[in-house]
Amino acid sequence: MTSETNKVAIVTGASRGIGAAVAERLGRAGFTVVVNYSGDAKSAEAVARDIESKGGRALTAKADVGDPRAVRGMFDAAETAFGGVDVLINNAGIMKLAKIADSDDALFDQQVAVNLKGSFNTMREAAKRLRNGGRIVNFSTSVVGIKLEAYGIYAATKAAVETMTAILSKELRGRNITVNAVAPGPVATELFLNGKSPELIERMSKMNPLERLGTPEDIASAVAFLVGPDGGWINGQVLRANGGMV
Repeated sequence: MTSETNKVAIVTGASRGIGAAVAERLGRAGFTVVVNYSGDAKSAEAVARDIESKGGRALTAKADVGDPRAVRGMFDAAETAFGGVDVLINNAGIMKLAKIADSDDALFDQQVAVNLKGSFNTMREAAKRLRNGGRIVNFSTSVVGIKLEAYGIYAATKAAVETMTAILSKELRGRNITVNAVAPGPVATELFLNGKSPELIERMSKMNPLERLGTPEDIASAVAFLVGPDGGWINGQVLRANGGMV
């Protein structure tokens, strides 16, 4: 814990689900956490208070990651409050499922705006402003590997994030900053469970040999490894955290 003291981490989309679990995990590990949210201020404040109740430091920051000015403002707020930023966790994302033939322009544009452009906006800012020795962890999806029907556009945005992850890791040569991605499989969050039948959820939980859905804490553990001292030699990689599904 002491090794991460005074390091500052921005976690996007951290008001609930995987983002909240990551924020809380990093708070326990000694990071000062900037809890980003786009709309749910109450939940974001609850995450920050939880971190502080356990002895950590946290700040909430409202920003739509799809808006470059809002992203700059979030980094400005972190630097003003804490002196700098060391870690970016690119968790914010949306998932709207439809077969490609049935996908309208809005479904495509919304996912590109948040999942791809939002990740680009925060990566670009982090590339300019992260302190040397920092870490960037982007979020992909294991569907890039398994290629499930109706996930075409969502998975396409995440495949693009995987490509940018590897390229940015090389572009940051000389600054001791690692850039990796975590690609979860099915995780028991509202984002995943919403709109799915119990039968489909049960079937998807059996797709990996451990025969269960992942938990937000499972994914937070993978992120904590990548940003902690034991993950320093991992760079430009995609870690599929899915219980062996693919």
